[in-house]
Amino acid sequence: MCGIVGAVGTEPVAGKMLEGIRSLEYRGYDSCGMALIDGDRLSVRKDAGTVNEVDKKLNFAEMPGVIGIAHTRWATHGRVNQVNSHPHLSAGGDFAVIHNGIISNYKELKQFLRGEGYEFVSETDSEVVATLLEHSYRETGDVESALVRTARRLEGSYAILAITPHDPEHIYAARLESPLMIGIGAEGNFLGSDANAFIGQTRNALPLDDGEYAVVGRDSFQVRNLITGDLVERPSFSVPWDVSESQKGGYPHFMLKEIHEQPQAIVQALSADEEKIEELADRIVESERVYLLGVGTTFYVSLYGQYLLNKLAGVFAPAVSSDEFEHTAVVSPGSLVIASSQSGETYDTMRALRFAKDGGAETAVIVNVVGSTMTRVADHSVIQSSGPEICVISTKAALAQMLILLRLAEAVARRRGVLDEETAGALREALSKLPDTVRQIINERSGIVRALANRHADIENWVFLGRGRYYPIAMESALKMKEVSYVHSEGMPAGFLKHGTLALIDESVHTLVFCPSRGESDLFDATHSSAEEVRAREGHVVGFCFDDDDLFHERIVLPDLHPLLNPLLQLVVGQLFSYFTALALGRNIDKPRSLAKSVTVF
Repeated sequence: MCGIVGAVGTEPVAGKMLEGIRSLEYRGYDSCGMALIDGDRLSVRKDAGTVNEVDKKLNFAEMPGVIGIAHTRWATHGRVNQVNSHPHLSAGGDFAVIHNGIISNYKELKQFLRGEGYEFVSETDSEVVATLLEHSYRETGDVESALVRTARRLEGSYAILAITPHDPEHIYAARLESPLMIGIGAEGNFLGSDANAFIGQTRNALPLDDGEYAVVGRDSFQVRNLITGDLVERPSFSVPWDVSESQKGGYPHFMLKEIHEQPQAIVQALSADEEKIEELADRIVESERVYLLGVGTTFYVSLYGQYLLNKLAGVFAPAVSSDEFEHTAVVSPGSLVIASSQSGETYDTMRALRFAKDGGAETAVIVNVVGSTMTRVADHSVIQSSGPEICVISTKAALAQMLILLRLAEAVARRRGVLDEETAGALREALSKLPDTVRQIINERSGIVRALANRHADIENWVFLGRGRYYPIAMESALKMKEVSYVHSEGMPAGFLKHGTLALIDESVHTLVFCPSRGESDLFDATHSSAEEVRAREGHVVGFCFDDDDLFHERIVLPDLHPLLNPLLQLVVGQLFSYFTALALGRNIDKPRSLAKSVTVF
């Protein structure tokens, strides 16, 4: 999962491309580089390090040229060093290529090319693409034909941009199972992994689909099918945010900014297309079998949705992790698969959706990115409109997706006749208060949460416990702690505790309990019982709760809003706790080690 940028215009483009890879750094940040056509030659600068670190050494913006490509990498093949950084030159130096994805047959291709007399300098699969492109050009004498011939020989996934002095006026691009889109500008055209690559230049975008390639010039472009060569025509769309929303806006980190943006993300989720939600509710009622899909954070989003559909509508729709779906699920005509993905490009989830469609199932997606692959593949889509989420750690997008699933569960309950007006009215009133309640928690509890995080930043092991609909919140909060602070945190249903994990509890392992309100008596009593088991074994217990409960050694007390929404309040506090722990430990908050935002490789 890397960030790729291309630009072709009438003025030098290096500065615009630098802005683009800075905006894409959440997709990968272990190395970066640029290639531009400078007269009759290719000029390449690249190195290991963040964009700012490498730019400080190499001064990207001074590179001449009105056509170029740029890349920020998250390593999959080869060590993190200057040689393995992108762009890669072909063996003869005629082509520069950047690539996102994994070429699964690169070893066979490399062996073939070595047999043809070519040599390689990097450990990457991407360099093979550049040299195969050069070889194909020598056979055809035409850059477009060479691109098509090369792409047809590649197996795996890819988004590829290539430039060459053999055609100094066009960028050549191809896509298979890795996102790529064209930005259509007034004074030039752009390409990128997503719209953040060019949002500072244009909001007009056109996505490529799998098995398509493009030839992009400064004032025109063509998209064609890689197999048939047929011209592809589809409408462009307007990206529903501007460049200001992709900037920190005075916050020290994007993660904190995006936590603070959650009240507005809630408003947007509650305003999401009613017709599409109602239509999807119809499909749930009419389907024989319903699955909820996601992976990582979106698996916990789906798990929360499983509890909502059960509680509100009396429907069993199991949540399944996307990466395990084809190994566990039974899909057929009459099945409905609903997937959640922030990017709309997540590889594991795309693979699961294709498996579902191959089995005859109907598919639906909840995503944050207009024009993403999933919105074009699925039968139904709901856009949550949370705005760009730049931090690798998902916060506002996850909360918004949970609310979309809540609205969906409520619509299903109405259709099944199991939602009385009193219950529906209480939920509507609570939802109307949710944005202000979340804003109040962020404004009034952040200092308390920060103090808690500072006191416990040296704790190396946590157990996060929740029951019922609080269980996915505990799991997601534990994931946040792992992702951003690198602190070991094990989330689990509180009932699991006495079935093995209790053996770990001592004074060095702290426990965070996501406690329901007293009005949720069954859940409250069961959760209390688990907390008491920890205390009985000298474990330190922290509670996120809704009254001043003296069972806990330390507590964060929250407003008691509504039984179905209280877990979301604790989710926000869990985000803040992870953020402030990472801050106390001096972590790279927006770009944690070994992680990238949009996981588009297998």
